[in-house]
Amino acid sequence: MDNIIHDVAARLSLNEKGVSAVIKLLDEGATVPFISRYRKEATGALDEVAVRSVETTLKSVRELYTRKEFVADAITAAGAMTAKLEESLRNARSMTEVEDIYAPFKPKKRTRATIARERGLEPLARIIMAGNTPDPLRSAERFTGNKDMCSAEDALAGARDIIAEWASESTRLRNMTRNTYRRQGAIVCTAAKEKDEELKASPYAAYAAFSNSVRRITSHQYLALRRAESEGMIKVKYSLDDSRGKLEDALSEAYASRLGSQECRKIVSEAVTDASRRLIRPSVENEVSAELKEEADRVAIDIFSQNLRQLLLASPLKGRRILALDPGYRTGCKTVAIDEKGDLLDDAVIYPTPPRNDIEGAHKTLKRMIDRFGLNAVAIGNGTASRETERFIRNSGLMVSDMIFVVSEDGASVYSASETARLEFPDKDVTVRGAVSIGRRLLDPLAELVKIDPKSIGVGQYQHDVDQSKLKNALDYTVMSCVNAVGVDVNTASASLLAYVSGIGPALAANIVKYRTENGSFATRNDLKKVPRLGAKAFEQAAGFLRIISGSEPLDNTGIHPESYAIVKEMARLAGVKVKDLPGNTSILDSIDPAELSAKGLGGLETIADIVEELRKPGRDPRTDNAETAFTPGVESFEELRVGQKLPGIVSNITAFGAFIDLGIKENGLLHISRISTRRINSVGDVLRLGQHVEVSVIEIDSMRRRISLSMI
Repeated sequence: MDNIIHDVAARLSLNEKGVSAVIKLLDEGATVPFISRYRKEATGALDEVAVRSVETTLKSVRELYTRKEFVADAITAAGAMTAKLEESLRNARSMTEVEDIYAPFKPKKRTRATIARERGLEPLARIIMAGNTPDPLRSAERFTGNKDMCSAEDALAGARDIIAEWASESTRLRNMTRNTYRRQGAIVCTAAKEKDEELKASPYAAYAAFSNSVRRITSHQYLALRRAESEGMIKVKYSLDDSRGKLEDALSEAYASRLGSQECRKIVSEAVTDASRRLIRPSVENEVSAELKEEADRVAIDIFSQNLRQLLLASPLKGRRILALDPGYRTGCKTVAIDEKGDLLDDAVIYPTPPRNDIEGAHKTLKRMIDRFGLNAVAIGNGTASRETERFIRNSGLMVSDMIFVVSEDGASVYSASETARLEFPDKDVTVRGAVSIGRRLLDPLAELVKIDPKSIGVGQYQHDVDQSKLKNALDYTVMSCVNAVGVDVNTASASLLAYVSGIGPALAANIVKYRTENGSFATRNDLKKVPRLGAKAFEQAAGFLRIISGSEPLDNTGIHPESYAIVKEMARLAGVKVKDLPGNTSILDSIDPAELSAKGLGGLETIADIVEELRKPGRDPRTDNAETAFTPGVESFEELRVGQKLPGIVSNITAFGAFIDLGIKENGLLHISRISTRRINSVGDVLRLGQHVEVSVIEIDSMRRRISLSMI
């Protein structure tokens, strides 16, 4: 265990004491949000990013140690373990190093070397490798008595196959090849002849004659060419600037230089060249591909996670009653009214767009709904007929312009057909459910989007090409992190939202909702202990992230954990006030010195400081810090665009190579990373965020493919 702690701390450059505390808490079932928020004294105040890094690194380190144990047992069982091998395994820091050590002992398929061994040629191979014969051909004649052997030349060929296999298992030769590929290797793409015309019209046209070095290829390029290859559009191979065989010469020199016999050295060099071309290079190319894929996946998943976090933490439009519209042409515009809690009040269908153009009827229906239910904001889905519907609403005068919002409807159809939606609205069809989802996204994006598979939300790149297990793990964690950062009203939250609270999960979330339905609202956090199967551990992990508004205990509407209520009561006693007088009381809170209270043994310094900050803004929603205003587009159609135009836009998606900008028309524009700033930027996310309002210039218009290139410079 000490070795694992040391390795995790070393990889992350963190203090071993803090890492040890995090690992202990994780093994006890604590979650990352709980550890980073409520166990700062134990961890040395490691933040959530650091705690999450410990969690993910711990998993990979434990997998490495498990593999080391397996390899050690396998080599020992084969009777081949030596002190040197034990030391090599102990010092191995990666799976690649462990697999290189295991390679000579790994069970092998039937190969040319296997056949040569069956013919009894391994002794000849050892004689040649030892350089113990000045005339290998004459030595080979002693092995021609086997009925399968025709000549001494055949015997030498078999010995070469065995030596080639030994060479392919050499860690030194494999590392030399790896380093050469990483420094000099290139990826070269060519168009598949049978798909040449199709490729020209596809998004992969740029890869028809693409070449880039292994060192410089970007994550999105690599994922794109892999997808194009999987669809049969292109052929991909590795190229090495080694026209004069420099790599093979270096490998041969490294493997055969100690041999005294020139003839033996020649045979070994031939075997090494064969091993390089037939065994080592293909294997290393697979390794390089795996490394590039792993890194490309990491970048794509990180970007997806960052985008998702921004989307989930978008500002809610609290306290509003929403008129939500899911636009359409022939089937009409599905319209719903929802109250401040997101409950459905009414639904209708209007036809303000072609082919019916029933402006008068639509106006009458909307006015009735707005007046009857006191609706004061509009959410319009951004799909088909969105801009025409928005134009109708703005021209109708039924709602003030700054309360008309266009909302992404990505994934709304997924929600509307889900079991969750059917349970919420058993007597409504999918179109009404979808419109409700659009309205709720404006009212409270986090509460609504947790009901949808994050991959359906549409804010990533190549999401179907990356490792799906890693993607799911990262996105699930992102949702959990966001939910716990905001906090959840336990008396109104859906089971979908509660499931992401630290320590809860789907089963307990369902139990909480069922208990709430049968027994009424929770009056205090302690009442949660009455929920079936919600034990002490789950309560410990969850309580600080659950809120009870207007309950009998004022601290229940804060991020202060119940285990610290005694500290708050002592603070109040020392200040000469009641606990209910502390939240929001700036004058009293300013007089509290956390260091002084900690020195008196009241609690840990970080815990007390967090309590004071929480009391300053009880019930604060961190999402309201980044509120955006409604967006008014500058153009209404693609045909209005002109090169040089300056337009307002909203960042709708962020990728490794740039950002897509919503200009208020059907087609989004691409803002390439090189056109964002005059200074060099490493990541689009360092400068832009989803939903950010920007001003862009049109620099290129591709009318045939309806593509728009933009610039902020």
